[in-house]
Amino acid sequence: MGQITQPPKALLFFGILRSPSVDFETLKCDLEKTFGTIVLKSDSFPFHETDYYRDEMGEELVRTWIGFDCLIEPNRLVDIKHECNSIENERYSVSGRRMVNLDPGYLTLGKVVLASTKNNQHRLYLGRGIFGEATLRYRRKCFEPWEWTFSDYRRKEAEHFFIQLRIILKKYLQKLQGGK
Repeated sequence: MGQITQPPKALLFFGILRSPSVDFETLKCDLEKTFGTIVLKSDSFPFHETDYYRDEMGEELVRTWIGFDCLIEPNRLVDIKHECNSIENERYSVSGRRMVNLDPGYLTLGKVVLASTKNNQHRLYLGRGIFGEATLRYRRKCFEPWEWTFSDYRRKEAEHFFIQLRIILKKYLQKLQGGK
């Protein structure tokens, strides 16, 4: 029989989709007040992968990923997703339309996991209306997509961001293990 153990801690990150009218520096400050210091930010780029958000958020959306100086227990993802939904609705919505979409996730040495409110065949229920999706896997010294991985997470910008974030995570985990 296998021994029940606690999973290793993971590094918190957000995929941010925003209207160009949202000041990123203000958003960044709001998120740091709630989730801690941002240790890594990707370059921002135009989001053209889908029209899914157009009716609600408008056109010319911008994608950015940020990583926090925050090791979390993976099961905290449910609470973090609820907190993100509150931030979107209370601080970044106008007339019932979001101007920001915050997709929290965590990174381990072996995978990138995203939280979602949407069920699908490849998502696991985590609780309180939230599902988890292994979006990328780490193999052969790079992050590889699955068949269901969103197009923007297949981009070189995503690969670069998550490789850099994995290096940071490795350093944090080494410190936790006493510098090994």
